[in-house]
Amino acid sequence: MDSPSRGGDTLSQARHELDWLNDEVVVSEVDIVNENVIAGKLPAVIKKVLGWGYGNSTWPLGFGIACCAIEMMAACSSKYDIARFGSEAMRMSPRQADVMIVAGTVNEKMAVVVRRLYDQMSEPKFVIAMGACASNGGPYWDTYNVVDGVHKVVPVDVYVPGCPPRPEALLQALMEIQSMIKTGKRGLVTKG
Repeated sequence: MDSPSRGGDTLSQARHELDWLNDEVVVSEVDIVNENVIAGKLPAVIKKVLGWGYGNSTWPLGFGIACCAIEMMAACSSKYDIARFGSEAMRMSPRQADVMIVAGTVNEKMAVVVRRLYDQMSEPKFVIAMGACASNGGPYWDTYNVVDGVHKVVPVDVYVPGCPPRPEALLQALMEIQSMIKTGKRGLVTKG
């Protein structure tokens, strides 16, 4: 006794599994050696799935220069659990990181190092300016050797205000970066 063909069931099951992507996926039925295959806009589907995975595993490069570094370290502790956002450990190599967290005052000599590390990061890369000193120089903005904001050295995606900002504010900035990755839209964001 021959079993009934299940080609239609397989195609409808595949359509059902792709519904959660909320994307216009063109599915066409092609008969190749009695099996159905899915063809169409698979690159859009793959791009969306990869964006989801990438958005949930951002790897930060901690660049703690001053007081804000203490709050950045606190965000990595078990109380705040930065691992919930896929940022388990601060990367020590810029080639392994995709989010640079500049936490503290950037002076003229340090600006060269910040730019070099930023250039070594792989694309796409994001920058969080954590604290008043990284955002606009803080209380030292008018001294001869302090850069008036890290945005003059590297492009900043999210500003986290405060002196120093709470660990929750850094976690909110990471969630904003994840949102940028998942939606594919970048823009200047200030979170407090």
